[in-house]
Amino acid sequence: MAQTAQTDDEPRKGFLDEVKDAVTVRAAILVIGVLALQLGFITSYIGAFHQPKPHMIPLAITSPDTQIADEALYRLARLPGDPLEPRTVDDEAAARRQILERKVDGALVIDPRGTTDRLLVAGGGGGALSEALVAVVGKAEQSQQRRIQVVDVVPGAKGDARGLSSFYLVVGWCVGGYLCAAILAISAGARPSHGARAVIRLGALLLYSITAGLLGTVIAGPVLEALPGSIWALWGLGTLLVFAVGALTLALQGLAGIVGIGLAILLVVVLGNPSAGGAYPYPLLPPFWRAIGPALPPGAGTYATRSIAYFRGNGAGGPMLVLAAWAVAGSVVTLACAMARRQRTEESTQAVGARRA
Repeated sequence: MAQTAQTDDEPRKGFLDEVKDAVTVRAAILVIGVLALQLGFITSYIGAFHQPKPHMIPLAITSPDTQIADEALYRLARLPGDPLEPRTVDDEAAARRQILERKVDGALVIDPRGTTDRLLVAGGGGGALSEALVAVVGKAEQSQQRRIQVVDVVPGAKGDARGLSSFYLVVGWCVGGYLCAAILAISAGARPSHGARAVIRLGALLLYSITAGLLGTVIAGPVLEALPGSIWALWGLGTLLVFAVGALTLALQGLAGIVGIGLAILLVVVLGNPSAGGAYPYPLLPPFWRAIGPALPPGAGTYATRSIAYFRGNGAGGPMLVLAAWAVAGSVVTLACAMARRQRTEESTQAVGARRA
């Protein structure tokens, strides 16, 4: 006769014992971590987007009458809340050049012989930013009994609604980067056991990054016609961005094991996406998000993508250096963690052998 699972003499497990068996301490800690990420996600996104407010938007001012331009500079620089950071330039050509070089986000061209001035904006840099400039400058001009005529000198593509295609392309590249790294780690242990395995993982990540960069560029450009710009430049940027995010994820996994995936999500998704300048460019974000955005991969990637697509690559150099720094740092930390783990394993093996001897 088959033996029953539990005899009458054996103590029955209480409810708390069953809970402890079903949910281990490690699982409980991970669930608490997930809850913290969830609350961080809600806080970060709502905190960044709930009340966009223009702050120090670079604006060029020009007029054939330099005295009128100086008076406008004085007036706009003293608007309540400092929504603008105005500066005078020699003429309209200089103003357009500074917009294209991403030194300013707009320009006010004042007509001293009439009551209608022209406001030059760059829709490709973000629809929300152009709208903020129109609202702030339009109100200031109205107080002087003047009107503005809006001219978009860098318009977004027809398929790029409000300049968001760049942001969504970058988000897709970032998601691929940390998911690829997570899969490489989970499939064979979060921490690589030796340097050679770490090199292989980084090599596989690089091949994935090259493929993801190309396919993302083709989809956003020729297929959907959402983004103009050089395919080669966008491909290179996408490759660098995917590899940077993946290398960051591998490095955090090397330092913290499976928890490193959560840390990567914290940096890239919870903090990086709302501060990237996608829905609301930097001058519209609260101080904290405005400060961290350019230093994180989504922000650097979004700014560089818009620069390549609409501004002939002007302004893309700094963000690409940021991404390169993340890529190099992530690779170095990944290799260092692998070699340190290999050394600890060898020392442990030698210690066990010595005790047996």
